[in-house]
Amino acid sequence: MNENPTSKTIVDRMRVLLLSTSYPRDAADWRGAFVLRMVDALARSDGMHLNVWVPPGELPATATQATTPAESAWLAALMSAGGISHLMRQGGLNSLLAPFKLLRMLASAYRRNTDVDLYHVNWLQCALPLPHNGKPALLTALGNDLKLLRLPFVRRLLRRAMRHRRVAICPNAEWMRAPLEAAFGDIAEVIPVSFGIEERWYAVQRRPNGSEPRRWLAVTRLTADKLGPLFEWSRECFANGSRELHLFGPMQENITIPDWVHYHGAASPHQLASQWFPQACGLVTLSRHAEGRPQVMLEAMAAGLPIVASDMPAHAALVESGETGLLCSSAEAYRLALQQLEDDTTNQRFGEAARQRAADRFGTWDDCARRYTTIYRRLLGGTVDG
Repeated sequence: MNENPTSKTIVDRMRVLLLSTSYPRDAADWRGAFVLRMVDALARSDGMHLNVWVPPGELPATATQATTPAESAWLAALMSAGGISHLMRQGGLNSLLAPFKLLRMLASAYRRNTDVDLYHVNWLQCALPLPHNGKPALLTALGNDLKLLRLPFVRRLLRRAMRHRRVAICPNAEWMRAPLEAAFGDIAEVIPVSFGIEERWYAVQRRPNGSEPRRWLAVTRLTADKLGPLFEWSRECFANGSRELHLFGPMQENITIPDWVHYHGAASPHQLASQWFPQACGLVTLSRHAEGRPQVMLEAMAAGLPIVASDMPAHAALVESGETGLLCSSAEAYRLALQQLEDDTTNQRFGEAARQRAADRFGTWDDCARRYTTIYRRLLGGTVDG
């Protein structure tokens, strides 16, 4: 990493500006809920002064709001439109203008908040207008960020923003390390950091109904890539009424849902944890989307649910096929996976292994905050413990 000429030997109280274009407006809002958990945990950390630039929503009492009223209103509209990535996929004039408007707002936020030690920037595009002041930055990255690197000039502009400062790029999954190191490894350190899991999921007590119908859950944004072959592969498996497929998530593309699918729309974490996860056989995801490490899979594992997933890098890095779930690359493999995990003994064994793996590898959001603050201290030149 580049040396920061203003780095400290001892960090007493870190002043951190955290930025994200995703944040839930209230407790029932699923959008950006993991950013809220991140902010809550970081705000609880010792020696932290957290300034937060996010869409409007409830902040911890110890965090400071960094957005202006005009920025909050625009970010709220952006969230209502599905977020910057979804808006760009929609096409049209707004899809071209919105990214430039966002970058101008971010640049203004950076200029206003000069009295900070370090930037915690969620998503690579938010790092593009970083000021040339030498202050270190931790950049988180999701699977969508890798798509961003394919756009003209983006990689070059990001490299320019990273030069002459110490930078840690922190994808939320190990599989993203190689492409990020290929793009930025000479000027930044790539350190995968797993998100945490809220304690409520570890507290779920499963009581799946052993009699028919068996209930399987799919929790996802409704786009063609996120659904993958879910309807195609599930049709015969769920046609006879011995199983039910319950689908949760917001409609973000014009998707036709078959009449044998039980579609519930978007569901709050409370609804999933209290009503649906306890009685489910498992979680199904056949996504073809550029995933990082899907948070809903972590939450399902913490709740003791086996996972049936498409065989792609993000899923293979998370699911131990044959132990915590099963990976499928064909409709027949999917059918057999459902059948295998409907055996009560097998289901319980896989579920217990999934919960233990979640606890051992990912822990809670407080564990995640400790992972981040360790990197903060490293970037600021302090001593790293452990």
